[in-house]
Amino acid sequence: MTDFNDRDDLAERRRNKLKVLHLDKDGKGLIETEKPKETFQDVGGLDAVKKKIRMNFILPMKQPEMFAAYGKEAGGSILLYGPPGCGKTFLARAIAGEIDASFIHVELQAILSMYVGQTESNLHDLFEKARENKPCVIFIDELDAMGGSRNSMRQHHDRMLVNQLLLELDGLSSFNDGVYVIGATNTPWYLDPALRRPGRFNHLTFVPPPEEQERATILQLKLNGKPSDKLDLGRIAKETKHFSGADLEQIVKDAVEEAVERMMESGEIEPITQEDIRKAAKQRKATTLEWFATAKNYATFSDVNSDYGVVLDYIKTNGLK
Repeated sequence: MTDFNDRDDLAERRRNKLKVLHLDKDGKGLIETEKPKETFQDVGGLDAVKKKIRMNFILPMKQPEMFAAYGKEAGGSILLYGPPGCGKTFLARAIAGEIDASFIHVELQAILSMYVGQTESNLHDLFEKARENKPCVIFIDELDAMGGSRNSMRQHHDRMLVNQLLLELDGLSSFNDGVYVIGATNTPWYLDPALRRPGRFNHLTFVPPPEEQERATILQLKLNGKPSDKLDLGRIAKETKHFSGADLEQIVKDAVEEAVERMMESGEIEPITQEDIRKAAKQRKATTLEWFATAKNYATFSDVNSDYGVVLDYIKTNGLK
């Protein structure tokens, strides 16, 4: 069995093959940009999430003959959901790095067109490009903006876009072997129910806020290269429970502003202090709390298939109301 923690023999291939594709400025074609280098080693924590992704995507590709015995093929789709700012996009890029795949980042504004039928055609072209560059990860950010419930849509072209997305996803069971579709959303309960059927986004994966040790690591990464005193980031991490990665980044930015103000007064480089970080943290609240309040309502009263039970477990374990 291959040791997937040892990736030395894949490093050179990854640097040579992994690529990001996006629409050009005219929206008429795909062009290649920088190659992302992220892998699961760069993703702090989220062990349960990474384990599930390995089981559903990575291992079937690396050991197809073993998984074929169970009728499981390489390819498929997964839906990442959770509070905003918790690293869903970064995780999707890391998946592409893990499987040495091309990476197409799809955003709604990149494929929208004022002409009838052109938006659906643009979406189809993206999937065609993915099939030409297999193995390939298609990452659809803010999936709810593209695949919202058709019952609540007033515009015909919005419903047609959802229909086109469903057609492309249905191809995953036939000619899309080696194409991986990852969706990300903060509001999975607003998605069209058809997107959740087997063969589409039936693998629902909760991406929670960072744990205490992860928060300390994020703070350290955001402070790297900046002048600072000796800081006790572990203490700050304890005081920032439920903060997202984006929240922690903003704390560092606020602390930097404090140091810059002192620099303007003294005329010298002023280090970021523990008090700067502590003050910045005290002035902010975790933006994830509002998300959990909404998610709890859906999980409690509208979760027919118990899809969001993991959210209720998280709320209970972490003392959220």
